[in-house]
Amino acid sequence: MAFFDSEIVQEEAKHLFGDYQQLMQLGSDYGKFDREGKKKFIDTMENLMERYRVFMKRFELSEDFQAKLTVEQLRTQLGQFGITPEQMFEQMNQTLERMKSQLEQSERQ
Repeated sequence: MAFFDSEIVQEEAKHLFGDYQQLMQLGSDYGKFDREGKKKFIDTMENLMERYRVFMKRFELSEDFQAKLTVEQLRTQLGQFGITPEQMFEQMNQTLERMKSQLEQSERQ
């Protein structure tokens, strides 16, 4: 069975990208959230990033041509911005860590 023919892959992709879109829409109001709302947003984003990392690892480990092509396309697209997928995840983690740090600082004040 081809990688993209898998019902599991299709369902996870659908949920992952749907959740991401919803979170990004919600994130546009991040500055208006109270402390607990910000904590929940950060936790949800961390969870989403871990799901995305696992999803991408499935692509990388697959022997399917389309999966390998997808990974190469992602690497090429990110390469145009001068980063690798690993650097993308690291930058996202750094952003989340900064958000947590800012939240902790505001709690102390």
